[in-house]
Amino acid sequence: MLRSVAVIALDEVAAFELGVLAEVFGTDRTVDGFPGYRFDVCTADGGPVRSRSGFLLTPTADLTPVDEADLVAVPAHAEGTPVPEPVLVALRRAADRGAWLLSVCAGAFVLGEAGLLDGRDCTTHWRHVDELQQRFPAARVRCNSLYVQDGRLLTSAGTAAGIDACLHLVRQAHGSAVATRLARRMVVPPHRDGGQAQYVEAPIPRAPEAPTLEPVLEWLMGHLDRAVTVDELAARAEMAPRTFARRFRAETGTTPHDWLTNQRVLLARRLLEDTRLSVESVADQVGFGDAAALRHHFTRRVGTTPHAYRTTFRERTDA
Repeated sequence: MLRSVAVIALDEVAAFELGVLAEVFGTDRTVDGFPGYRFDVCTADGGPVRSRSGFLLTPTADLTPVDEADLVAVPAHAEGTPVPEPVLVALRRAADRGAWLLSVCAGAFVLGEAGLLDGRDCTTHWRHVDELQQRFPAARVRCNSLYVQDGRLLTSAGTAAGIDACLHLVRQAHGSAVATRLARRMVVPPHRDGGQAQYVEAPIPRAPEAPTLEPVLEWLMGHLDRAVTVDELAARAEMAPRTFARRFRAETGTTPHDWLTNQRVLLARRLLEDTRLSVESVADQVGFGDAAALRHHFTRRVGTTPHAYRTTFRERTDA
């Protein structure tokens, strides 16, 4: 279970990225039925650090909580900020004992300096991916992902992608229902797949003759059990199929097939968590048609089989 979070703040820490971690894990919502966490902002010596925005930040502790935290997170900081050796040592100890490690944006460089990216899949803000790969050649840098999970290592791209990564972790620790409710409270999308592009190179501008696809997406969410084609969706949007496909990628950052598959996997997770439906019934209700197709897509995107996911989730919630 995820019960304690330690955030390591370096000098010139990025206020927004630190705020993301505080909003997700440091805001007490237990009165509304959300899980609560022991939340500490830590600095190398327990003294204040200056943010990139210019204000001083007073931490709650030195590095002591890092040795016991279930999650150790590193927000972004200014380029060239020195990383004290005690911080690197504390991060290595956390990794050795199996804690979750999460970086937001340029926080990945701190994990790299600790040697924790070697041989691991990771990402950072698209502006810094080349530098990350050059500085840590043993890392497997994925240059255009919102966030990447490799075991208990979770790295995210810039700014808002940190929210996606945090909600991804909440979903794993507490289930889809909790993550979706939290996203609603924060007024953010409940799920963006980590493999989704960080940005769209040339988005198609909206115009009166090319309205948003939101009505089509809403219809899809209510009909995930149906077999649909791009041609059918394009007709519903009153567009030619190729125009629809281009606009879909412009608005969502991914293809219709990939978006639909993600939504079906998300619904399958909810059903596996909250119901006792058979895997075959779950596959039918989410639109995969049969258990084999569900297992294929579920395993590719979640990293485990539907049956194993259900068993693990129930063991975790019963603990």
